[in-house]
Amino acid sequence: DDLPDYGAGAFVGVVRSIRQLAPGCKVELLTPDFRGQEMPLAKVIAERPDVFNHNVETVPRLYPIARRGSDFMRSARVLRMAKEMGGEEVVTKSGLMVGLGEEFDEMVEAFGILRAPGVQVLTVGQYLRPTENHLPVARYWHPEEFDALERAARGIGFESVAAGPLVRSSYHADESA
Repeated sequence: DDLPDYGAGAFVGVVRSIRQLAPGCKVELLTPDFRGQEMPLAKVIAERPDVFNHNVETVPRLYPIARRGSDFMRSARVLRMAKEMGGEEVVTKSGLMVGLGEEFDEMVEAFGILRAPGVQVLTVGQYLRPTENHLPVARYWHPEEFDALERAARGIGFESVAAGPLVRSSYHADESA
């Protein structure tokens, strides 16, 4: 097929290799949005990763600034399609960062958008500016605020939530599958 796969072939190869070399190993994939294309996503989901992770990173309002070329709703749609294609066999997961100028209510609204199509696992961590060429930190959130975000996410039905200043999308990945 001559359709672009946006890197799906690499994910397929990795999953197949892991399954062959370590059949009992759980596999979590952190993928791009495949530019919203269904075919590359279908190829990845057909390999039945235990956890399909696509991070939305930030709230919809900040997407044009923080994720140029991406779209929050496209990312949410990818997560919905992954769940529809994978069914109960595939756990879906996403992550967001705080510290770019978002408000608490915006975070909870983003959680709701992710939970509606069945995303089961959520991570929330503090954005830390990797280099001077990246966006500056607008503010550092307090541990109590992370606790409140975790309670809000659990309240809308996420099965597993990790929220804290040093949480990253791979945080306790071994416990997600």
